[in-house]
Amino acid sequence: MAKGNQVLEMLIPTGGWVITGDDYSGIQFLECDSITEKQFKDGFNAYDVLKAKEAESKATAKAALLDKLGITSEEAALLLS
Repeated sequence: MAKGNQVLEMLIPTGGWVITGDDYSGIQFLECDSITEKQFKDGFNAYDVLKAKEAESKATAKAALLDKLGITSEEAALLLS
């Protein structure tokens, strides 16, 4: 589950905000345009979806590289140890 600061980093990557806790009421918009509470709450699901897609993409790239090298993940672990 995403944390409030992770959601804000995704929604407002340039910064300009401070958050205490994971609630909208803990956000201070200092040097950025504010977002709505709904955008913030919806951001938790969007963050989790984004991270799942990133993990899937990373796994796909890893599998493609292992296939290209013609080795298994166990063999790759042996090489790196």
